[in-house]
Amino acid sequence: MTSDVLRVLVVDDHRTLADALCLAISAEGGMECIGTAHGAREATDLVATASPDVVVMDVRLDDGDGVEVTRTITNDRPETRVVVLTAHVDESLLTRAADAGACAVLPKGGPLTELMESVRTAPRDGFAVHPLLLRALISPASVSRPTPDLLTAREREVLTLLAEGRDPTTIARALGISVLTCRGYIKSLLVKLDAHSQLEAVMVALRRRLIQLPDED
Repeated sequence: MTSDVLRVLVVDDHRTLADALCLAISAEGGMECIGTAHGAREATDLVATASPDVVVMDVRLDDGDGVEVTRTITNDRPETRVVVLTAHVDESLLTRAADAGACAVLPKGGPLTELMESVRTAPRDGFAVHPLLLRALISPASVSRPTPDLLTAREREVLTLLAEGRDPTTIARALGISVLTCRGYIKSLLVKLDAHSQLEAVMVALRRRLIQLPDED
């Protein structure tokens, strides 16, 4: 295998699904599924011995919590990216996944093409949440009247890219600004939105209709 081939480990306690996903990943160009794990201990052992680039992690395992397994993996191997799959979502799950070092959270059972793209492009320093999961958390009752003058146009651009899971480096590149300047905008956003994390800033902005999710009119 050449070094540019992504080595992927699939963790799911449903063996048939894990095997099917492993086959699909190996059929993709530029990816190799190096194996499957069906529990928390097996997953951490395989990560230690096989050193995957990306782990696709089911959030619910028979013998453990996929988010806590993610935390163990990212603590032991910060260079390994973890994409978490979930059938159910709440804001605490997203917060825990971000805190555990996951790079993305996707709906389990979503389009295979979207999963493959997320595995291929999973940000090393960002945190991407699928729009379907974000929409599920933004109930009509929680949406307030927009306050368009709160943010500058540039802050909106930065916040929109954060909502797409971009990290400061890729945001800076997309906007033609320095990483230091981008981090300054992010700090300003956290203050203006009274948020303690980038994820919380995105959630607040969506509820206040300061930005829109991708594919929204």
